[in-house]
Amino acid sequence: MQIVWFKRDLRVSDHAALMLAAQQGQVLLLYILEPELWQQPDLSNRHYLFLKDCLYELNSALTTLGVPLTLRVGDAVSVLESLRKELDVKGLWSHQETWNGWTFERDKRVKNWALQADIPWHEPTQNGVIRRLSDRDGWAKRWYQIMSKPCYAIPSALVGRHLENDTLPTAESLGLAEDGCEQRQLGGMHHAQQLLDSFLHQRGMIYTKEMSSPVTAFDSCSRLSPHLAFGTVSIREVFQAVEFRTADIKHEAYGTKSLWRSAMRSFSGRLRWHCHFMQKLEDEPRIEFENMHSAYNDVRDPDSNQSYFEAWKTGHTGFPMIDACMRALIATGWINFRMRAMLMSFASYQLWLDWRAPALHLARLFTDYEPGIHYSQVQMQSGTTGINSIRIYNPIKQGIDQDPNGDFIRQWIPELANMPTQYIHQPWTRPSLMNGYPGPIVDEAMARKAAASQLYPLRKATYHRQEAEKIVKKHASRKQSAAKRKAKAETKTALTQGELLF
Repeated sequence: MQIVWFKRDLRVSDHAALMLAAQQGQVLLLYILEPELWQQPDLSNRHYLFLKDCLYELNSALTTLGVPLTLRVGDAVSVLESLRKELDVKGLWSHQETWNGWTFERDKRVKNWALQADIPWHEPTQNGVIRRLSDRDGWAKRWYQIMSKPCYAIPSALVGRHLENDTLPTAESLGLAEDGCEQRQLGGMHHAQQLLDSFLHQRGMIYTKEMSSPVTAFDSCSRLSPHLAFGTVSIREVFQAVEFRTADIKHEAYGTKSLWRSAMRSFSGRLRWHCHFMQKLEDEPRIEFENMHSAYNDVRDPDSNQSYFEAWKTGHTGFPMIDACMRALIATGWINFRMRAMLMSFASYQLWLDWRAPALHLARLFTDYEPGIHYSQVQMQSGTTGINSIRIYNPIKQGIDQDPNGDFIRQWIPELANMPTQYIHQPWTRPSLMNGYPGPIVDEAMARKAAASQLYPLRKATYHRQEAEKIVKKHASRKQSAAKRKAKAETKTALTQGELLF
C-alpha cells in the first residue's frame, strides 16, 4: 500500500506524487486536517472555506478514478502511525512543501517518523522551488527546464482502499471566526481551469496596462493566485498554457496581437517570480519571523502605535485609497499587487509599524496567502531586506494615479459616495461632505519624511553593506548582461520585480 498525502496540491492533473505512487500498485489517498495548523495566527475562515471547496471537488475527481479521498483529522504523525498499524504501508508520497513555519516543523517530525518506521517518504517537486539549493547561479535556467517538462497525466484508473472518513470540523470548532469575506473566490480544480481559460482568451488582453489599478485589476488579472496557493492547478500547467497561447497569438487580429503578446510576456515573467520569492523562504525559513537584514532589528517598536494599527486594519485611516483597498480586501480576499504594496508601505513608513503584526493581518485576509511570497514581499515593502530600494508610496498620489475618478473609492467607502471628484482623494478639504468618514490619522508628508530620515542613514554604514552583500549572494536574482540591463533601465516600464501573479 502506498499512501498519497495531499497537502497543498489539491488536484489530479500534473500530480507527480499521485501518478508515481499509482504506478507502484495500491494507493490510499489521504488528506489530514490538522486542527493545530488551523489555529496558527496566519490562517483564517476564508482559507478554510476555500479548502473545503477544493477537498469536495478533489474527492469527486478521485472517486471517478476509482479510489475516494480518505479524510483524517488530527496530528499528522499520529494519523500516519495509526495507518501504519492498520495497513501494510510500503511508501509515503507527497509533494515537497514550502509553506509556513508550523508545517516546516511538522514535516521534520514526519521525516523522523518515516525513518523510524522504515517507510520511504518520496517528495517529488511540484514547482520551481529547489530544495537544498547551494546558490542562485543558474536558478532561472533550471526553473525553465522544470516548467518545460511534460506535465504528469491524470491516472486512467486507481486501485486501492478507502477508509472511513473522519468528520470535517466546523470553522467555529477550529476557532475560525466569520471574517466578512462575502465575495470570496470559490476553490476547486474546475474554477481554476475556468479562470485560466478566460484569462488567456478573454480577460487578459490588457493585463499589462490594467493590472496596477484596482478599478481594472479585479477583471484583468488572472485571479489564479489562490488556486496556485492551494494547488488546484500546477504552476507548470499554467506556464505551458501560456506558452501554447503565446504561440497561438499569431492567429489573432492585427490590432490585438501586440496587446496579447505583451500580456503573455508579462504574465509568464510573474510565474517565474512566484517561485523566485518562494525560494527565499525555502532557503531561509527565519524570514517569516525575523528581519532579513539585522540592521533593522531595533528600528521599530513592535508594541507602539496600536491605535494606528487598528485604524489601518479596519480601513479607517482617513486616506481614501488605503481604506478602500483594505475594505475591498476584507470583503473579497483579494487586491492587486500594487495596492498590496501600498498597504504594507503605508503601515511600515507613514504609521511606522513593525511589519510582523500587519503581515499576519494581511495573511489572514489574502485568500491566496503564500508564505514564501508574502514574507519576502512584506519585508521588501517595509525596507528590512537591506537589498531592495526603499519604496514609500504616497497614498494620495496612488489614488490619483490608479483611481482618478474615485470610482473604486466610492464603491468601498460609502461615506464618500457624494464627494465631488476634485476632492475625493483629499476629502478632509471638504469636511461637511465626509459623512462620518475620519480625517487623516497622520500628517502623511511629515511621516514619510521621518521614516526616510531613519532608514536611509543605516544604508550608508559599512556593516550594512557587508551584510547586504551576503543577502544578495543568497537570495537575489542573477544579473542580466550589461546591454540587456541598460535597455531595461531605459525602458522604465511600470512593471517591477515585485509585481507578481496577483
